[in-house]
Amino acid sequence: MIGKRYWIWIWYGILVLGIVGLLAAIHWGRETKWRNLDEVLRGVGTIAVSVGMLLLLHGTGGGGAGQTLLLAALIAFILAFVVARDEPPTSKHSEPLDK
Repeated sequence: MIGKRYWIWIWYGILVLGIVGLLAAIHWGRETKWRNLDEVLRGVGTIAVSVGMLLLLHGTGGGGAGQTLLLAALIAFILAFVVARDEPPTSKHSEPLDK
């Protein structure tokens, strides 16, 4: 496959972005009492899709592990969308400035 090596590097880059995003979401979640569950799910989905694609590109899918990770990523992204839609919108003006 032409350019396979480049796609592998691209998916490794996306994997790194997913790990950094997940770590940031976990740090932010601890400070906000986990009101950012959608961000955590997006990070998990990004990592799952990256690892799944890397398994498929390397040819080591291991009996469907790559496809299973892609399905898990799809579920994580759909859950992130549902969780984000269920949260009520917050207004910056609802809290007093002087505490």
